[in-house]
Amino acid sequence: MKQESVIHNTFVIERSFSKTPAQVFAAFSDPAQKLRWYGQSENHDVEKFEMEFQVGGAEHVQYRFREGTPFPGVALTNDGRYLDIVPGSRIIMESAMAIGGKNVSAVLATFEFLATAQGTTLVFTHQGAFLEGSGGPEMREQGWRKLLDKLAAVLV
Repeated sequence: MKQESVIHNTFVIERSFSKTPAQVFAAFSDPAQKLRWYGQSENHDVEKFEMEFQVGGAEHVQYRFREGTPFPGVALTNDGRYLDIVPGSRIIMESAMAIGGKNVSAVLATFEFLATAQGTTLVFTHQGAFLEGSGGPEMREQGWRKLLDKLAAVLV
């Protein structure tokens, strides 16, 4: 029998924004704002986006990959739960991702919103366990860098 493998990885991304911590935090806590930068993409269609932004609250996202992607027609789901929320300051959540119904990762994500003279520094710490089919930690970090680029464009 083939031994299943797990790759454990942690990465940290810091980004600066010219908006206040409350404004950057709102892009994570308001469902309409989060959908704009986190949910929507030219690579997939959003089938479900639900979030109950409170400690213990759930977040459920389901996409379907479009033609021209590595997984055309396949569903990607991400189910998370908010573990800690300090308004304007911190969000900690856990999540599990599946592609085509197969679990590919489990994550603990921490977002810290630090006030600076220029606005906000976001410190994002991603601690993950990556399973077969996940694309690995390098792909996940690249994906988060692109998401934070989209966030920067939304916050303008």
